[in-house]
Amino acid sequence: MGLKEEFEEYAEKAKTLPENTTNDDKLILYGLFKQATVGPVNTSRPGMFNMKEKYKWDAWKAVEGKPKEEAMNDYITKVKQLQEAAAASS
Repeated sequence: MGLKEEFEEYAEKAKTLPENTTNDDKLILYGLFKQATVGPVNTSRPGMFNMKEKYKWDAWKAVEGKPKEEAMNDYITKVKQLQEAAAASS
C-alpha cells in the first residue's frame, strides 16, 4: 500500500475517534490533513469573531513548510496514537 492510500485509510479512521478526543489533538490532525492535501496555507487568517476557524487556520499555519509526504506520515502516526490511547482507556 502506498503512502497516499494509507493516508486516506487513516483519514477515514480519524472520523471514528472517540468523542473525548481533545480539541488540541483535533487541531493537530486538521493542520496535518490540510498540509498533506492542500499544501501551504492559501487563505487569509479569519477574524477574531470566528474563533473556531481561526484556531483551525493557526493549526494549519503551524505546519507550513512541512512536505506533503511528511505531513501524511505525521497524520497517520497521530491517528495511531489516538486510537491506541482510546483503546487503552476503554
